[in-house]
Amino acid sequence: MLFLLLLLIVGPGRADERAAYQRWAASQMVVAHPEPDYHFVADIHARLAPLVHDRSGVVEPFVAGLTVEKRPVWAFRVSDPTRPVQQKMFVFGGIHALEWVGVESAFLFLEDMIRNPPPGVEVIVIPILNMDRRLVVEADLLAGRRVYRRANANMVDLNRDFAVNRESRAIWRHILPRRYATSPGPLSQPESQLIDRLADQERFDVAVSMHCFGGYLYYPWSGLFERPPDREEFVEMGFVMKEAQDGRGYRVQQLSHWGFFFRALGSEIDHLYGKYGTKAFLIEMTRSGYTLNPKTWSDPFRAYNPEDPEKHRRMGVQALRALAWHISEP
Repeated sequence: MLFLLLLLIVGPGRADERAAYQRWAASQMVVAHPEPDYHFVADIHARLAPLVHDRSGVVEPFVAGLTVEKRPVWAFRVSDPTRPVQQKMFVFGGIHALEWVGVESAFLFLEDMIRNPPPGVEVIVIPILNMDRRLVVEADLLAGRRVYRRANANMVDLNRDFAVNRESRAIWRHILPRRYATSPGPLSQPESQLIDRLADQERFDVAVSMHCFGGYLYYPWSGLFERPPDREEFVEMGFVMKEAQDGRGYRVQQLSHWGFFFRALGSEIDHLYGKYGTKAFLIEMTRSGYTLNPKTWSDPFRAYNPEDPEKHRRMGVQALRALAWHISEP
């Protein structure tokens, strides 16, 4: 951990961060677990580490920041080294600890990009942002516990911790106050701070935050009912992603229009779009993992994550891949 802190302070070279990542990935213990169709953190990096080693000119790992409990949040920068970068794309998953299908799609999309990066596009992927609580969920599963977990280690909902559109004039804020709640203050948590810092440094053209569940391709605003100035471009990009998906693709919609009473204040997509002009999307993966089997109804893990995630994570990868290639140079 001291070595990782030094990396953040002194700004290491790529070789140092690559070596640090390989050591960190090797330290993760792969174990059998009760959700074999999903990947634990160690499983994810056991797959990524060989690709990072073999494709050194294409992918560069780096520590984007530290969590509340001082764990590294690993990010991966991917591009075709033979082509100049014209567009930048950002993908991140795991804001909420229990929402695993979005993480699955993010890391499988990362694998796809490492193997076949689109020309002229640099992609940065953070597979898991809320690492502290994700590991708690893994411990829960290994211990046979099925517990609802959403927030970070400070019990703050990172999806409500950003700085743009934290206030609402909607009358529903008095009737449904919990729906209009935000964090203690804008960018109060290290995980949301690192997203803001990265967005400031990189100035992404597009960004996608991976969640579940619902089956939607959401665009801003989430905290305002009014239409965004770039609505037509958002809709075009949204349908590029929808039409790339198998079967009945996800619905493209402005997030605040999900219900006339609904607002998501302080969201990451409003922050990225409102502060940095990034065309930001929030994908709600799956349409829940609940089935006709009553055993699923009391399982919070199953609420978000179907027993067989293959179709759903594939749809996430299809959407992300389509967007990356859509913005690539001709």
